[in-house]
Amino acid sequence: MKPFELSIAQAITMMEKGELSSLEITRSCLERIDEVEQEVCAFITIDKEGALRQADEADRRRKAGAAGKLCGIPLTIKDLLSTKGLKTTCGSKILENYIPPYDATVVEKLKDEGAVILGKVAMDEFAMGSTSETCAFGVPRNPWKKGYVAGGSSGGSAASVAAYECFGSLGSDTGGSIRQPASLCGIVGLKPTYGRVSRFGLTAFASSLDQVGPLCRTVEDCALMMNVISGYDQRDSTSVQQNVPDFSSSLVHGLEGVRVGVPREYFTEGLDPEVEAIVRNSIEVLRQRGAKVIDVSLPHTEYCVAVYYLIAPSEASSNLARYDGVHYGYRDMEADTLLDMYKKTRSAGFGAEVKRRILIGTYALSSGYYDAYYKKASQVRTLILDDFKKAFHSCDLLISPVTPTAAWRMGENTEDPLAVYMSDILTISANLAGIPGMSVPGGFTESGLPVGVQLQGGHFQEEMLLKAGFNLEQGLQLGRGKLDLG
Repeated sequence: MKPFELSIAQAITMMEKGELSSLEITRSCLERIDEVEQEVCAFITIDKEGALRQADEADRRRKAGAAGKLCGIPLTIKDLLSTKGLKTTCGSKILENYIPPYDATVVEKLKDEGAVILGKVAMDEFAMGSTSETCAFGVPRNPWKKGYVAGGSSGGSAASVAAYECFGSLGSDTGGSIRQPASLCGIVGLKPTYGRVSRFGLTAFASSLDQVGPLCRTVEDCALMMNVISGYDQRDSTSVQQNVPDFSSSLVHGLEGVRVGVPREYFTEGLDPEVEAIVRNSIEVLRQRGAKVIDVSLPHTEYCVAVYYLIAPSEASSNLARYDGVHYGYRDMEADTLLDMYKKTRSAGFGAEVKRRILIGTYALSSGYYDAYYKKASQVRTLILDDFKKAFHSCDLLISPVTPTAAWRMGENTEDPLAVYMSDILTISANLAGIPGMSVPGGFTESGLPVGVQLQGGHFQEEMLLKAGFNLEQGLQLGRGKLDLG
């Protein structure tokens, strides 16, 4: 087994025993990037020199007895998290050459624990998309099958982890952007409870929905990353003062006494039969490991897409107003007037999908329409939250598909944005309710595409999701599978 094929937990153990160094592991990842990146296209920025320097420092820290929790582990960062001295583009031409003067809190925490940052990975522009095809700097590809999407908006994160270019990645999830690409790329992705992980330094898309989380190859690795990135941050007004448990301690065998709810609204028309079969099999695995399975209802599920695509674009319209060519980012230098500069800068700097959502959001917030659209959507959002609260009175977690289908061909839905929007129908409700959600690999279609299983829990119940995910992983024993990388 090559060093880049290890899990985070395995690599830490080997470094602790002196059997492997961070420099060896990091060089192995960089060699892997050189080997497959032309096909995967996961990166926007690769920082080879910086990574090797950080790896060398990690080895020195370990020798001095000052190793952090992720000391020497090579990771990638979604390109909307600020990284001091390293380009942060958000996948957009409007920020093509922007270099932040500070680190996001989560990046700061990773560095404090000795992690090695390999670079920044591709994403849908400003996280607006479900395929990463709106990225202005190249589209990441699914490592399992050539010509297929990696998912989005954290497509580069998922692809880089699945292709063994790194050990784990930080992504963000506004409507499924961690869980969906994790599912399509056959890895583990966790969206924490809103407020569990700091958003300081995360470029905002929809401030009441965005949350940072890990993407890894195993549930254990996700728990290790959660131990580092979780916690209160006074720089983030949405951060919650909640005790951070040792998430790794939740990885125990057996689910006796755990009640698993199966929401009937998530198994309806449009769900691919292969996806349903994989999820049903996963339900049986949890049952065999001691869980009690019950049927539950989330009656307002049918309104989730409509609610999300009013609230998210409205907040995006407000958040993206700052990109005006004045303070930082791209600026049109040919404009004659200030208003003309605004128009030309934003027209040239933003892609079609971002402009579409800004227009939708601006309309929904405009005078005479606010009550009919944004306010009404916010009221229905409360009903969706109430659905989850009622469901969690009778169960401890929910199990369902992550997406209605496995990955689809690149370019297949680029002319039909509504079809892409509908692919998020099973994930966006967790963001609207602020609850944690997780994707765990459940199996493969006959054509070899991975399918994830979604676990959702009550607020701050990440330990329950990790426990269930660990048992599902152990029960399925899927193995490594075969990537399609030549």
